[in-house]
Amino acid sequence: MILMSERSLREEGTMLKIHQAIIPATLMTLVAGVFAQAAQSDLIQAEITGLRSDKGQVVCALFASEADFPKRADKALAQIKSGISEGHAVCAFPGIAPGTYAVSVFHDENSNGKLDTNPLGIPREGVGASNNAKSRFGPPKFGAAAFQFTGGRMDLKVTVAYL
Repeated sequence: MILMSERSLREEGTMLKIHQAIIPATLMTLVAGVFAQAAQSDLIQAEITGLRSDKGQVVCALFASEADFPKRADKALAQIKSGISEGHAVCAFPGIAPGTYAVSVFHDENSNGKLDTNPLGIPREGVGASNNAKSRFGPPKFGAAAFQFTGGRMDLKVTVAYL
């Protein structure tokens, strides 16, 4: 039978306490990393093409319902402003839950944060929507621009049109 000194027992008890603290902390860090990676992978990314210049910015809005689509970007689930390079822009919406969505886009050429229109309400700046939904006597309908997002990563292509 091996007898341990009181000092050895205290050291062993201290080591056990350290292991009891380190193992749960390590597991929590690993679990948090997995959830963070999953959240980053739930991404809707829209590549915007057809921009006639690199002036200004592109404003993209992600809508979860037809309410206010596409006119009220301030009421959207998310709104992103993106720079333009060589007639292209990218808008990324991270952390999006599965569901039905639609994206609206406009080329804010003068960077005033709003879609400029003529007296008849026709846009003076380029506009677009997911599914490249077309406008007919007004903006495109939510149903025409809507898409199902099941999670993960979804890449969209939106071509801007100048009316």
